[in-house]
Amino acid sequence: MDFTTKIPIAKSNAPIDYSSKIVSIGSCFADNIGEKFDFFKFQTTSNPFGIIFNPVSIEKIVDRAINLIYFTDGDLFFHNELWHCYEVHSDLSSENKEEFLSNLNQILKETNQQLTTATHLIITYGTSWVYKLKPSGTVVANCHKVAQNQFDKEILSVEEIEKSIRNSIDLIRKANPNCNLIFTISPVRHLKDGFIENQLSKAHLITAVQKISNHQLSNIHYFPSYEIVMDELRDYRFYAQDMLHPNSIAIDYIWERFCESTIVEEANSIMQEVESIQKGMAHRPFHPQSISHIKFLQSLNEKAALLEAQFPFMKF
Repeated sequence: MDFTTKIPIAKSNAPIDYSSKIVSIGSCFADNIGEKFDFFKFQTTSNPFGIIFNPVSIEKIVDRAINLIYFTDGDLFFHNELWHCYEVHSDLSSENKEEFLSNLNQILKETNQQLTTATHLIITYGTSWVYKLKPSGTVVANCHKVAQNQFDKEILSVEEIEKSIRNSIDLIRKANPNCNLIFTISPVRHLKDGFIENQLSKAHLITAVQKISNHQLSNIHYFPSYEIVMDELRDYRFYAQDMLHPNSIAIDYIWERFCESTIVEEANSIMQEVESIQKGMAHRPFHPQSISHIKFLQSLNEKAALLEAQFPFMKF
């Protein structure tokens, strides 16, 4: 007897292996998947400019990175004792203007190199709701706790989202024609917008992404992370304490489904070795000076050295 409605996911015709170079951009769910890739020692970069939720802001940062449109003083502003930029997350904000600007442009150069050499780009959209600066009407990626009366809140139409996604695709394809794009919708619910408003927001994203993924070339894929949480994991035991974000069990399950469909089976044995080493290194012994533990560490280091010799990009 089945107790869940399992979503069928077709296997990717361009699966990921340990030679792949992966970039993840978008909502906090992009970070969740990025952390999994990092744990298993894939060649990966996740949200170099921090979490970005809406399609227009993702398009803008992709445009900057691909075309190397450097940040200038005019892109920065001072608020609550820190320098900020409306195009990036608050995690990058700084007390020092010059350091902040230099850091942004260094990340920009690195992101350009990563996007132009990536084999796979994963973009996770979180919301259709955007905040536009008054009076310019510029969509911001992050409000940085500036007073809400400085913004107009609007929901992007399906047509606006579709246009923005197509622009992002065109930017990537011109710079990196062989890059495989994987789109997904974040399962995190944005209930501050309202229950009905959140559903409308996700519906706009899903409709726009489906219109594109159903009529594009084979190197564009859709992974149903939102649908997995909504249909396979229909239970609050799969949510964190805020009842909005998927908990670690849900993230592990989504990762399993992702591996089944998007990572080559031949990588499984390497992933198991990496996991064994990672867990061994995280182990905290009661008697660290004991002979048995010293032998355990020696064995662990030998296993790590073998993998690092086989895959020079791996560092334990």
